[in-house]
Amino acid sequence: MVRGTRRLSYTVYQDGVKQEVEGSIIEEGLVRIHVNGFELATFMCTPHDLDELAIGFLRSEGFIQALEDIRALTVCPNRSCVDVWLRDLAFRPPATRPIVTSGCGGGITFDDLSRQHRPLDSKVCLSPAQVIGLVQQLYQSAVLYQEARGVHTSALSDGHRLLLVAEDVGRHNTIDRLWGKALKQGIETHDRVLVATGRISSEMLNKAAKMGVPIVISRTSPTSLSVELARAWNITVIGYVRRNGFRVYSAPQRIGEAQRTEAGAVHLATSRQVR
Repeated sequence: MVRGTRRLSYTVYQDGVKQEVEGSIIEEGLVRIHVNGFELATFMCTPHDLDELAIGFLRSEGFIQALEDIRALTVCPNRSCVDVWLRDLAFRPPATRPIVTSGCGGGITFDDLSRQHRPLDSKVCLSPAQVIGLVQQLYQSAVLYQEARGVHTSALSDGHRLLLVAEDVGRHNTIDRLWGKALKQGIETHDRVLVATGRISSEMLNKAAKMGVPIVISRTSPTSLSVELARAWNITVIGYVRRNGFRVYSAPQRIGEAQRTEAGAVHLATSRQVR
Protein backbone atom coordinates (compact mmCIF):
# COMPACT_ATOMS: atom_id res chain seq x y z
CA MET A 1 0.00 0.00 0.00
CA VAL A 2 1.31 3.44 -0.93
CA ARG A 3 1.84 5.68 2.10
CA GLY A 4 -0.88 8.33 2.24
CA THR A 5 -3.58 5.97 0.91
CA ARG A 6 -5.93 3.39 2.40
CA ARG A 7 -7.32 0.21 0.88
CA LEU A 8 -11.05 -0.39 0.99
CA SER A 9 -13.82 -2.23 -0.83
CA TYR A 10 -16.35 -0.38 -2.99
CA THR A 11 -18.83 -1.01 -5.77
CA VAL A 12 -18.19 -0.09 -9.39
CA TYR A 13 -20.99 0.33 -11.94
CA GLN A 14 -19.71 0.39 -15.52
CA ASP A 15 -21.40 -0.40 -18.83
CA GLY A 16 -24.40 -1.76 -16.96
CA VAL A 17 -22.28 -4.16 -14.91
CA LYS A 18 -21.97 -4.09 -11.12
CA GLN A 19 -18.70 -5.26 -9.59
CA GLU A 20 -17.29 -5.35 -6.05
CA VAL A 21 -13.65 -4.32 -6.06
CA GLU A 22 -10.88 -3.42 -3.64
CA GLY A 23 -8.89 -0.28 -4.32
CA SER A 24 -7.05 2.68 -2.85
CA ILE A 25 -8.45 5.96 -1.60
CA ILE A 26 -6.50 9.03 -0.54
CA GLU A 27 -6.07 9.47 3.21
CA GLU A 28 -7.22 12.63 4.98
CA GLY A 29 -6.99 13.63 8.62
CA LEU A 30 -6.71 16.45 11.14
CA VAL A 31 -3.15 17.25 12.17
CA ARG A 32 -2.16 19.79 14.82
CA ILE A 33 1.16 21.62 14.92
CA HIS A 34 2.44 22.60 18.37
CA VAL A 35 5.38 24.97 18.77
CA ASN A 36 7.17 25.34 22.10
CA GLY A 37 4.24 23.57 23.78
CA PHE A 38 1.55 25.83 22.27
CA GLU A 39 -0.92 24.83 19.56
CA LEU A 40 -0.19 26.86 16.43
CA ALA A 41 -2.50 25.49 13.73
CA THR A 42 -4.70 22.56 12.73
CA PHE A 43 -4.58 21.19 9.18
CA MET A 44 -6.79 19.02 7.06
CA CYS A 45 -4.12 17.11 5.18
CA THR A 46 -2.80 13.78 3.98
CA PRO A 47 -1.00 12.49 7.10
CA HIS A 48 2.34 11.42 5.67
CA ASP A 49 5.79 13.08 5.85
CA LEU A 50 4.34 15.46 8.44
CA ASP A 51 7.76 16.73 9.46
CA GLU A 52 8.18 18.29 6.00
CA LEU A 53 4.71 19.83 6.13
CA ALA A 54 5.39 21.38 9.54
CA ILE A 55 8.85 22.68 8.59
CA GLY A 56 7.57 24.18 5.35
CA PHE A 57 4.61 25.84 7.06
CA LEU A 58 6.83 27.40 9.73
CA ARG A 59 9.20 28.71 7.05
CA SER A 60 6.35 30.00 4.87
CA GLU A 61 4.85 31.91 7.79
CA GLY A 62 8.26 33.34 8.71
CA PHE A 63 8.44 31.64 12.12
CA ILE A 64 11.77 30.07 11.12
CA GLN A 65 14.35 31.08 8.53
CA ALA A 66 16.40 27.88 8.37
CA LEU A 67 16.29 24.28 9.50
CA GLU A 68 18.80 25.15 12.21
CA ASP A 69 16.12 27.26 13.95
CA ILE A 70 14.42 24.02 15.00
CA ARG A 71 15.86 22.31 18.08
CA ALA A 72 13.58 19.24 18.04
CA LEU A 73 10.66 17.89 16.01
CA THR A 74 8.52 14.86 16.83
CA VAL A 75 5.61 13.37 14.89
CA CYS A 76 3.09 11.65 17.18
CA PRO A 77 2.80 7.87 16.59
CA ASN A 78 -0.85 8.21 15.50
CA ARG A 79 0.12 10.97 13.04
CA SER A 80 -2.36 13.46 14.53
CA CYS A 81 0.14 16.05 15.75
CA VAL A 82 3.63 17.43 15.23
CA ASP A 83 5.50 18.77 18.26
CA VAL A 84 8.15 21.37 17.38
CA TRP A 85 10.61 23.03 19.73
CA LEU A 86 12.51 26.04 18.45
CA ARG A 87 15.90 27.27 19.57
CA ASP A 88 14.05 30.48 20.39
CA LEU A 89 12.25 29.23 23.49
CA ALA A 90 10.59 32.63 23.89
CA PHE A 91 8.50 32.09 20.75
CA ARG A 92 4.73 32.12 21.25
CA PRO A 93 2.03 31.78 18.57
CA PRO A 94 0.74 35.11 17.24
CA ALA A 95 -2.16 36.66 19.13
CA THR A 96 -3.84 37.54 15.84
CA ARG A 97 -6.34 35.04 14.45
CA PRO A 98 -5.18 33.08 11.41
CA ILE A 99 -6.78 33.73 8.03
CA VAL A 100 -8.78 30.81 6.63
CA THR A 101 -8.02 30.89 2.91
CA SER A 102 -9.61 29.38 -0.18
CA GLY A 103 -7.43 26.27 -0.07
CA CYS A 104 -9.04 22.81 -0.07
CA GLY A 105 -10.44 22.24 3.40
CA GLY A 106 -9.52 25.84 4.28
CA GLY A 107 -5.88 26.81 4.12
CA ILE A 108 -4.33 28.58 7.09
CA THR A 109 -2.02 31.58 7.16
CA PHE A 110 -1.13 34.24 9.73
CA ASP A 111 0.16 36.47 6.93
CA ASP A 112 -1.59 39.55 5.59
CA LEU A 113 -2.19 38.53 1.98
CA SER A 114 -2.52 42.18 0.96
CA ARG A 115 1.01 42.96 2.15
CA GLN A 116 3.26 44.00 -0.71
CA HIS A 117 6.29 41.98 -1.72
CA ARG A 118 9.01 43.64 -3.73
CA PRO A 119 8.69 42.75 -7.45
CA LEU A 120 10.84 39.74 -8.27
CA ASP A 121 13.83 40.68 -10.40
CA SER A 122 14.62 37.39 -12.10
CA LYS A 123 16.06 36.55 -15.49
CA VAL A 124 14.57 33.05 -15.48
CA CYS A 125 12.75 32.22 -18.72
CA LEU A 126 11.18 29.16 -20.32
CA SER A 127 10.26 28.07 -23.80
CA PRO A 128 6.66 26.97 -24.44
CA ALA A 129 7.93 23.41 -24.90
CA GLN A 130 9.51 23.50 -21.45
CA VAL A 131 6.25 24.68 -19.86
CA ILE A 132 4.27 21.81 -21.40
CA GLY A 133 7.04 19.32 -20.66
CA LEU A 134 7.15 20.21 -16.96
CA VAL A 135 3.42 19.59 -16.57
CA GLN A 136 3.81 16.23 -18.29
CA GLN A 137 6.64 15.38 -15.88
CA LEU A 138 4.36 16.37 -12.99
CA TYR A 139 1.69 13.91 -14.09
CA GLN A 140 4.26 11.14 -14.37
CA SER A 141 5.64 11.88 -10.88
CA ALA A 142 2.28 11.92 -9.07
CA VAL A 143 2.55 8.61 -7.21
CA LEU A 144 -0.43 9.09 -4.88
CA TYR A 145 -2.62 10.36 -7.71
CA GLN A 146 -1.83 7.34 -9.86
CA GLU A 147 -2.63 5.05 -6.94
CA ALA A 148 -5.82 6.64 -5.56
CA ARG A 149 -6.70 9.89 -7.37
CA GLY A 150 -8.27 12.67 -5.24
CA VAL A 151 -5.00 14.45 -4.44
CA HIS A 152 -3.07 17.55 -5.52
CA THR A 153 0.54 17.50 -6.69
CA SER A 154 3.12 20.30 -6.82
CA ALA A 155 6.77 20.31 -7.82
CA LEU A 156 9.82 22.55 -7.71
CA SER A 157 11.80 22.56 -10.95
CA ASP A 158 14.97 24.02 -12.43
CA GLY A 159 13.15 24.35 -15.76
CA HIS A 160 14.40 21.05 -17.14
CA ARG A 161 13.56 18.49 -14.49
CA LEU A 162 11.54 18.23 -11.29
CA LEU A 163 13.76 18.62 -8.23
CA LEU A 164 11.09 17.97 -5.59
CA VAL A 165 7.53 16.62 -5.72
CA ALA A 166 4.84 16.84 -3.00
CA GLU A 167 1.29 15.49 -2.83
CA ASP A 168 -1.58 16.28 -0.44
CA VAL A 169 -5.37 16.63 -0.38
CA GLY A 170 -4.80 20.37 0.17
CA ARG A 171 -3.13 22.16 -2.72
CA HIS A 172 -1.76 24.81 -0.34
CA ASN A 173 -0.20 22.05 1.77
CA THR A 174 1.79 20.83 -1.23
CA ILE A 175 3.65 24.16 -1.37
CA ASP A 176 4.57 24.00 2.32
CA ARG A 177 5.70 20.42 1.81
CA LEU A 178 7.97 21.50 -1.05
CA TRP A 179 9.63 24.14 1.11
CA GLY A 180 10.03 21.64 3.94
CA LYS A 181 11.66 19.15 1.56
CA ALA A 182 13.92 21.90 0.18
CA LEU A 183 15.10 22.89 3.67
CA LYS A 184 15.78 19.28 4.64
CA GLN A 185 17.69 18.54 1.42
CA GLY A 186 19.50 21.89 1.13
CA ILE A 187 17.86 22.80 -2.19
CA GLU A 188 17.55 26.49 -3.06
CA THR A 189 14.03 27.69 -3.92
CA HIS A 190 15.02 31.07 -5.35
CA ASP A 191 14.75 31.35 -9.15
CA ARG A 192 13.02 27.99 -9.45
CA VAL A 193 9.77 27.10 -11.22
CA LEU A 194 6.67 25.98 -9.31
CA VAL A 195 4.41 23.49 -11.11
CA ALA A 196 1.01 22.56 -9.64
CA THR A 197 -2.13 20.64 -10.48
CA GLY A 198 -4.48 22.83 -8.44
CA ARG A 199 -5.96 26.28 -8.80
CA ILE A 200 -3.48 29.07 -8.03
CA SER A 201 -4.97 31.02 -5.13
CA SER A 202 -3.66 34.23 -3.59
CA GLU A 203 -2.27 32.24 -0.65
CA MET A 204 -0.32 29.94 -2.95
CA LEU A 205 1.05 32.89 -4.90
CA ASN A 206 2.09 34.52 -1.63
CA LYS A 207 4.02 31.38 -0.71
CA ALA A 208 5.68 31.34 -4.16
CA ALA A 209 6.73 34.98 -3.74
CA LYS A 210 8.32 34.22 -0.36
CA MET A 211 10.19 31.30 -1.93
CA GLY A 212 11.57 33.63 -4.62
CA VAL A 213 9.83 31.66 -7.40
CA PRO A 214 9.35 33.81 -10.54
CA ILE A 215 7.23 31.35 -12.59
CA VAL A 216 4.13 29.49 -11.36
CA ILE A 217 2.52 26.92 -13.67
CA SER A 218 -0.80 25.13 -13.20
CA ARG A 219 -2.96 22.76 -15.23
CA THR A 220 -5.97 24.84 -14.14
CA SER A 221 -6.75 28.50 -13.44
CA PRO A 222 -5.51 31.27 -11.15
CA THR A 223 -7.92 33.48 -9.20
CA SER A 224 -8.42 37.16 -9.93
CA LEU A 225 -6.56 38.20 -6.77
CA SER A 226 -3.61 35.92 -7.52
CA VAL A 227 -3.29 37.46 -10.99
CA GLU A 228 -3.49 40.96 -9.52
CA LEU A 229 -0.75 40.12 -7.01
CA ALA A 230 1.36 38.36 -9.64
CA ARG A 231 1.32 41.46 -11.85
CA ALA A 232 2.33 43.64 -8.89
CA TRP A 233 5.09 41.23 -7.81
CA ASN A 234 6.37 40.47 -11.34
CA ILE A 235 5.59 36.75 -11.11
CA THR A 236 4.71 34.86 -14.28
CA VAL A 237 1.48 32.91 -13.79
CA ILE A 238 0.60 30.26 -16.39
CA GLY A 239 -2.65 28.30 -16.38
CA TYR A 240 -4.63 25.71 -18.33
CA VAL A 241 -1.53 23.94 -19.62
CA ARG A 242 -2.42 21.33 -22.23
CA ARG A 243 -0.42 19.42 -24.82
CA ASN A 244 -0.92 22.13 -27.44
CA GLY A 245 -0.81 25.33 -25.40
CA PHE A 246 -1.49 27.34 -22.26
CA ARG A 247 -2.48 30.80 -20.98
CA VAL A 248 -0.06 33.39 -19.55
CA TYR A 249 -1.76 35.80 -17.13
CA SER A 250 1.16 37.94 -15.95
CA ALA A 251 4.80 38.79 -16.71
CA PRO A 252 4.73 37.15 -20.19
CA GLN A 253 8.28 38.31 -20.96
CA ARG A 254 9.64 35.15 -19.30
CA ILE A 255 8.06 32.88 -21.91
CA GLY A 256 9.66 32.40 -25.34
CA GLU A 257 7.79 32.70 -28.62
CA ALA A 258 6.21 29.80 -30.48
CA GLN A 259 7.54 29.69 -34.03
CA ARG A 260 5.63 28.61 -37.16
CA THR A 261 7.23 26.38 -39.74
CA GLU A 262 6.78 26.89 -43.48
CA ALA A 263 4.07 24.24 -43.43
CA GLY A 264 2.17 26.31 -40.89
CA ALA A 265 2.62 23.96 -37.95
CA VAL A 266 3.49 25.50 -34.60
CA HIS A 267 7.02 24.76 -33.38
CA LEU A 268 7.57 25.43 -29.67
CA ALA A 269 10.86 27.29 -29.41
CA THR A 270 13.47 25.81 -27.08
CA SER A 271 16.30 28.29 -27.46
CA ARG A 272 15.53 30.23 -24.28
CA GLN A 273 16.40 28.19 -21.23
CA VAL A 274 15.95 28.65 -17.51
CA ARG A 275 19.01 30.02 -15.79
